[in-house]
Amino acid sequence: MNQSEFLKTVMPFKDKVFRFAKRLLVSNDEAEDATQELYYKLWNNKEKLKDYNNVEAFAMTMTKNYCFDRLKSKQASNLTLIHSNYKEKGASLDHIVETNDSVDLVHQLIENLPEQQKIIIQLRDIEQYEFDEIAEMLDLQPTAIRVSLSRARKTIREQLIKQHSYGIK
Repeated sequence: MNQSEFLKTVMPFKDKVFRFAKRLLVSNDEAEDATQELYYKLWNNKEKLKDYNNVEAFAMTMTKNYCFDRLKSKQASNLTLIHSNYKEKGASLDHIVETNDSVDLVHQLIENLPEQQKIIIQLRDIEQYEFDEIAEMLDLQPTAIRVSLSRARKTIREQLIKQHSYGIK
């Protein structure tokens, strides 16, 4: 596989890899490192990529494994919590603050989910993968993915209702 073929194969899902790594590692810098490491490994094994039916699913699985390894490493204690910046032009300051608070709350609620639910909600609701693709990435049955996603959404929905009803977590 030459460089052009490699880039055509792996570049379409570069942003998904980064967002997935960011969801798991939280830090932009760590997610960039994970993305770079993944592409380095893919490049070194570019001839083997032809053997995979779904290179994107393979790459996402590699990303998940790399991120889990990073989190288990000694350097994981150096990871910092950095939330996404949500910017909206032309909105009032009150609206911007309220929107930022809501986005931060949803991010926090996702972070508090069990690891498997967190990954599934990232892959399905944010990255827009199909159930079969997620099942392949995580080596689970599609029905298990649907159940886990349903539970994750229900947990987030209940926590949001509780937050908005009482104003206190």
